[in-house]
Amino acid sequence: MTEPIRLLLADDQALVRGALAALLDLEPDLTVVAQVGRGDEVVDAARRTSADVALLDVEMPGIDGISAAALLARELPACRSLIVTTFGRPGYLRRAMEAGASGFVVKDTPSGQLADAVRRVAAGLRVVDPALAAESLASGNSPLTPRETEVLVVAGRGGSITDIARELHLSEGTVRNHLSSAIGKTGARNRSEAAGIAVDRGWL
Repeated sequence: MTEPIRLLLADDQALVRGALAALLDLEPDLTVVAQVGRGDEVVDAARRTSADVALLDVEMPGIDGISAAALLARELPACRSLIVTTFGRPGYLRRAMEAGASGFVVKDTPSGQLADAVRRVAAGLRVVDPALAAESLASGNSPLTPRETEVLVVAGRGGSITDIARELHLSEGTVRNHLSSAIGKTGARNRSEAAGIAVDRGWL
């Protein structure tokens, strides 16, 4: 008899994690061998339990699921990653695939489809939510430069121009220029709205 596929679940919400584990453990060829609530615990847990597939939420403490997928791809390529998230944003999908994730599905995926996605990822295939894939193609890449992205991330926390300049070691004039450019590219009215739009599209 073939060994079951060994799964690691990473989600900061214990109830969600437990529900996923209960559903996936019902499948005879899948077994949950580890559960963690932080992104920075993923690689160690995967290594310790010899997990075949890690199911990763995007937003977690420590590091996010996309960063955890990148670490797995680099440090433990035998463990493939499948992003399972509430946040079905096209920008997240693109970033996850660039980071080395093997799949991307949303949490309301029916349990049978999720189990099938796990099997396909374990077999070396790529699995992407079709509606999200279409939306990702339509929305394209982020128009923001790396520096504009950095400035918007800090601006999104509500800091002043002076605060942003100090944190990023830039002049206040340079910060204003980057914010102005980001506001124009997102079609926003102000920096707060620009940060919100960029988050919604998965660019931050």
